[in-house]
Amino acid sequence: MYTLLLLWAVVVVAPLFWLITTSVKDKNDVFLGPKFFPGVDFTPTAQWWIRIFTVERATVLYPYLNSLIVATTSAIFATVLGALAAYALTRVRFKFGPMRNEDILFWIVSQRIMPPIIVVFAIFVMYRVTRLLDTHIGLILVYVVFNLPLAVWIMSNFLSQIPRSVEEAAWVDGASLTTTLFRVVVPMILPSLMSTFLLCFVFAWNEFLFALILSYSRTQTVPLLIAAQHFQRGPQWWDISVLSTLAVLPPIAITVGLQKYFVKGLIPIGK
Repeated sequence: MYTLLLLWAVVVVAPLFWLITTSVKDKNDVFLGPKFFPGVDFTPTAQWWIRIFTVERATVLYPYLNSLIVATTSAIFATVLGALAAYALTRVRFKFGPMRNEDILFWIVSQRIMPPIIVVFAIFVMYRVTRLLDTHIGLILVYVVFNLPLAVWIMSNFLSQIPRSVEEAAWVDGASLTTTLFRVVVPMILPSLMSTFLLCFVFAWNEFLFALILSYSRTQTVPLLIAAQHFQRGPQWWDISVLSTLAVLPPIAITVGLQKYFVKGLIPIGK
């Protein structure tokens, strides 16, 4: 088992290692490779990092701010709305014609299974009419819709494991439905909420198709910025490597910061 895990770790880490080392290579070292180890195969240089934070600072700053705004806001809304919808689906019995709670949940999840390319052009036409193209609100709305089924599915799984007797005990003590939800249920599912937020944030941060179709210059995101480097300037792998390394840092920082919640949130309650 450890041998398989070690091999898989190499598969995961190797591209990141290559990415980071390319960001500190000179142009000749990039094209006259392969060179693997800084200080052994080549002399590392920080010129590309310095240029990104000086000459290219304005070009890089706004896409990163756009991605932070859109990914964070959409992840918060998707997590909150998904938790409320999941709470309703696990506590109230619904009936819409032949559909029951399980059918409604499957229908919600099926929206996430659907390829985004099917609806992106319809959304483009709708956004053009409503003047939401190239706006933060437009991207936030579509990312909330895009991640909401994932949030509902994850939260319903954990809420279904909380016994109703806990809430009934709170009701006996005189707590209202709102008080029970926010003072009893939410503290119990906080790790799951953090895990859901993290997953929604990562999906929104890495999303490319909707950002490509629905945004132009004002709301350009990090994936578009990285892709534009190749098409505008040719294969300047050193700049692409620096930008890609910077793009990985925010999700890593959030993952490390929420690690204890993330681990608990993926473990079923009672395990």
